[in-house]
Amino acid sequence: MTTFVVIAKEPVPGRVKTRLTPPYTPGQAALIAESALADTLDAVAAAPAARRVLALAGRPGRWLPPGFEVLPQRGDGLDERLANAFADVHGPTVLIGMDTPQVTPAMLADAGRRLEDGDAVFGPAADGGFWLLGLRAPDPRMLLGVPMSRPDTGARQLARLNGLRVATLETLTDVDTAEDAACVAAQAPGTRFAAAIAQAAA
Repeated sequence: MTTFVVIAKEPVPGRVKTRLTPPYTPGQAALIAESALADTLDAVAAAPAARRVLALAGRPGRWLPPGFEVLPQRGDGLDERLANAFADVHGPTVLIGMDTPQVTPAMLADAGRRLEDGDAVFGPAADGGFWLLGLRAPDPRMLLGVPMSRPDTGARQLARLNGLRVATLETLTDVDTAEDAACVAAQAPGTRFAAAIAQAAA
Protein backbone atom coordinates (compact mmCIF):
# COMPACT_ATOMS: atom_id res chain seq x y z
CA MET A 1 0.00 0.00 0.00
CA THR A 2 1.05 3.57 -0.69
CA THR A 3 2.57 6.12 1.68
CA PHE A 4 0.91 9.55 1.65
CA VAL A 5 2.98 12.65 2.37
CA VAL A 6 1.62 16.15 2.97
CA ILE A 7 4.26 18.83 2.52
CA ALA A 8 3.37 21.97 4.44
CA LYS A 9 4.46 25.07 6.31
CA GLU A 10 3.44 25.81 9.87
CA PRO A 11 0.61 28.38 9.52
CA VAL A 12 2.33 31.39 11.09
CA PRO A 13 1.07 34.93 10.33
CA GLY A 14 3.33 36.68 7.86
CA ARG A 15 4.95 33.43 6.68
CA VAL A 16 2.12 31.65 4.91
CA LYS A 17 -0.33 32.66 2.20
CA THR A 18 1.23 36.10 1.86
CA ARG A 19 -0.45 36.52 -1.53
CA LEU A 20 -3.78 36.63 0.31
CA THR A 21 -2.76 39.94 1.92
CA PRO A 22 -4.54 42.10 1.02
CA PRO A 23 -7.50 41.76 1.18
CA TYR A 24 -6.94 39.52 4.21
CA THR A 25 -4.76 40.42 7.17
CA PRO A 26 -1.70 38.24 7.94
CA GLY A 27 -3.63 36.74 10.85
CA GLN A 28 -6.60 35.89 8.67
CA ALA A 29 -4.31 34.43 6.01
CA ALA A 30 -2.69 32.20 8.62
CA LEU A 31 -6.08 30.97 9.82
CA ILE A 32 -7.09 30.28 6.22
CA ALA A 33 -3.85 28.34 5.71
CA GLU A 34 -4.43 26.40 8.93
CA SER A 35 -7.92 25.44 7.82
CA ALA A 36 -6.64 24.31 4.40
CA LEU A 37 -3.96 22.21 6.06
CA ALA A 38 -6.42 20.68 8.54
CA ASP A 39 -8.85 19.74 5.76
CA THR A 40 -6.03 18.19 3.72
CA LEU A 41 -4.76 16.17 6.68
CA ASP A 42 -8.28 14.95 7.41
CA ALA A 43 -8.64 13.75 3.82
CA VAL A 44 -5.35 11.87 4.02
CA ALA A 45 -6.33 10.41 7.40
CA ALA A 46 -9.50 8.96 5.85
CA ALA A 47 -7.79 7.50 2.77
CA PRO A 48 -6.25 4.00 2.77
CA ALA A 49 -2.48 4.29 3.27
CA ALA A 50 0.50 2.31 4.48
CA ARG A 51 1.86 5.40 6.25
CA ARG A 52 0.77 9.00 6.66
CA VAL A 53 3.57 11.53 6.88
CA LEU A 54 3.68 15.30 7.33
CA ALA A 55 6.84 16.88 5.89
CA LEU A 56 6.75 20.09 7.88
CA ALA A 57 8.60 23.39 7.85
CA GLY A 58 7.99 24.53 11.41
CA ARG A 59 6.33 22.93 14.39
CA PRO A 60 3.16 20.81 14.65
CA GLY A 61 0.08 22.44 16.13
CA ARG A 62 -3.50 21.78 17.16
CA TRP A 63 -4.39 21.12 13.51
CA LEU A 64 -2.41 17.84 13.37
CA PRO A 65 -4.66 14.76 13.73
CA PRO A 66 -3.39 11.50 15.23
CA GLY A 67 -1.79 8.88 13.01
CA PHE A 68 0.77 11.07 11.24
CA GLU A 69 4.54 10.86 11.42
CA VAL A 70 6.13 14.32 11.34
CA LEU A 71 9.39 14.75 9.46
CA PRO A 72 11.26 18.04 9.00
CA GLN A 73 11.58 19.39 5.49
CA ARG A 74 15.12 19.30 4.11
CA GLY A 75 16.64 21.40 1.36
CA ASP A 76 16.61 24.94 0.06
CA GLY A 77 14.42 25.20 -3.01
CA LEU A 78 11.04 23.54 -3.27
CA ASP A 79 12.39 21.02 -5.77
CA GLU A 80 14.95 19.87 -3.18
CA ARG A 81 12.34 19.69 -0.42
CA LEU A 82 10.01 17.62 -2.59
CA ALA A 83 12.82 15.26 -3.62
CA ASN A 84 13.93 14.86 -0.01
CA ALA A 85 10.37 14.21 1.19
CA PHE A 86 10.13 11.30 -1.24
CA ALA A 87 13.59 10.06 -0.22
CA ASP A 88 12.80 10.21 3.51
CA VAL A 89 9.83 7.84 3.31
CA HIS A 90 11.00 5.36 0.63
CA GLY A 91 8.85 3.22 -1.64
CA PRO A 92 5.63 4.07 -3.51
CA THR A 93 4.55 7.52 -2.35
CA VAL A 94 1.84 10.05 -3.13
CA LEU A 95 2.72 13.62 -2.15
CA ILE A 96 0.34 16.57 -1.93
CA GLY A 97 0.58 20.10 -0.64
CA MET A 98 -1.65 22.07 1.71
CA ASP A 99 -3.24 24.30 -0.94
CA THR A 100 -6.12 22.09 -2.15
CA PRO A 101 -8.51 21.71 0.81
CA GLN A 102 -11.21 20.52 -1.60
CA VAL A 103 -9.37 17.21 -2.00
CA THR A 104 -11.38 14.21 -0.80
CA PRO A 105 -10.45 10.79 0.57
CA ALA A 106 -11.95 9.26 -2.59
CA MET A 107 -9.61 11.32 -4.80
CA LEU A 108 -6.63 10.20 -2.76
CA ALA A 109 -7.73 6.56 -2.74
CA ASP A 110 -8.02 6.77 -6.53
CA ALA A 111 -4.49 8.18 -6.75
CA GLY A 112 -3.19 5.32 -4.63
CA ARG A 113 -4.92 2.73 -6.80
CA ARG A 114 -3.59 4.29 -9.99
CA LEU A 115 -0.07 4.28 -8.60
CA GLU A 116 -0.36 0.57 -7.87
CA ASP A 117 -1.20 0.02 -11.55
CA GLY A 118 1.46 2.32 -13.02
CA ASP A 119 4.66 4.23 -12.39
CA ALA A 120 3.42 7.72 -11.55
CA VAL A 121 0.32 9.78 -10.80
CA PHE A 122 0.09 13.47 -11.65
CA GLY A 123 -2.51 15.98 -10.48
CA PRO A 124 -2.35 19.19 -12.55
CA ALA A 125 -3.24 22.53 -11.00
CA ALA A 126 -5.23 25.22 -12.78
CA ASP A 127 -2.35 27.72 -12.52
CA GLY A 128 0.03 25.47 -14.44
CA GLY A 129 1.58 23.75 -11.43
CA PHE A 130 0.58 20.48 -9.84
CA TRP A 131 -1.30 19.58 -6.67
CA LEU A 132 -0.33 15.90 -6.42
CA LEU A 133 2.59 13.77 -7.49
CA GLY A 134 2.81 10.04 -6.93
CA LEU A 135 5.88 7.95 -7.73
CA ARG A 136 6.21 4.18 -7.49
CA ALA A 137 10.04 4.31 -7.47
CA PRO A 138 11.05 7.86 -6.52
CA ASP A 139 14.33 9.16 -7.89
CA PRO A 140 15.69 12.63 -7.04
CA ARG A 141 16.39 13.21 -10.74
CA MET A 142 12.64 13.24 -11.32
CA LEU A 143 12.38 16.47 -9.29
CA LEU A 144 15.68 18.25 -8.83
CA GLY A 145 16.04 21.25 -11.10
CA VAL A 146 12.36 21.53 -11.99
CA PRO A 147 11.53 25.27 -11.71
CA MET A 148 8.76 25.79 -9.19
CA SER A 149 5.96 28.36 -8.86
CA ARG A 150 5.85 29.12 -12.59
CA PRO A 151 3.11 28.71 -15.19
CA ASP A 152 5.13 25.92 -16.82
CA THR A 153 6.03 24.04 -13.62
CA GLY A 154 3.48 21.29 -14.23
CA ALA A 155 4.57 20.80 -17.84
CA ARG A 156 8.23 20.72 -16.82
CA GLN A 157 7.53 18.22 -14.05
CA LEU A 158 5.47 16.04 -16.35
CA ALA A 159 8.32 16.06 -18.88
CA ARG A 160 10.59 14.55 -16.21
CA LEU A 161 8.24 11.57 -16.06
CA ASN A 162 8.64 10.86 -19.78
CA GLY A 163 8.84 7.13 -20.40
CA LEU A 164 6.86 6.22 -17.30
CA ARG A 165 3.27 5.05 -17.18
CA VAL A 166 1.63 8.21 -15.83
CA ALA A 167 -2.00 8.48 -14.73
CA THR A 168 -3.33 12.05 -14.84
CA LEU A 169 -5.93 13.13 -12.30
CA GLU A 170 -8.46 15.94 -12.52
CA THR A 171 -7.26 19.53 -12.50
CA LEU A 172 -7.76 21.36 -9.20
CA THR A 173 -7.43 24.99 -8.21
CA ASP A 174 -4.84 25.54 -5.52
CA VAL A 175 -5.20 28.48 -3.18
CA ASP A 176 -2.75 31.29 -3.86
CA THR A 177 -4.92 34.40 -4.23
CA ALA A 178 -8.16 35.69 -2.72
CA GLU A 179 -9.93 34.79 -5.97
CA ASP A 180 -8.62 31.22 -5.69
CA ALA A 181 -9.79 31.06 -2.09
CA ALA A 182 -13.33 32.14 -2.98
CA CYS A 183 -13.48 29.61 -5.81
CA VAL A 184 -12.26 26.71 -3.67
CA ALA A 185 -14.53 27.62 -0.76
CA ALA A 186 -17.52 27.49 -3.11
CA GLN A 187 -16.41 24.05 -4.34
CA ALA A 188 -15.99 22.68 -0.83
CA PRO A 189 -18.90 23.83 1.37
CA GLY A 190 -18.87 22.34 4.83
CA THR A 191 -15.08 22.31 5.11
CA ARG A 192 -13.02 24.18 7.67
CA PHE A 193 -11.62 26.15 4.76
CA ALA A 194 -15.01 27.38 3.60
CA ALA A 195 -15.86 28.36 7.19
CA ALA A 196 -12.58 30.26 7.54
CA ILE A 197 -13.24 32.19 4.32
CA ALA A 198 -16.75 33.05 5.47
CA GLN A 199 -15.47 34.19 8.87
CA ALA A 200 -12.76 36.34 7.30
CA ALA A 201 -15.30 37.99 5.03
CA ALA A 202 -17.74 38.74 7.86
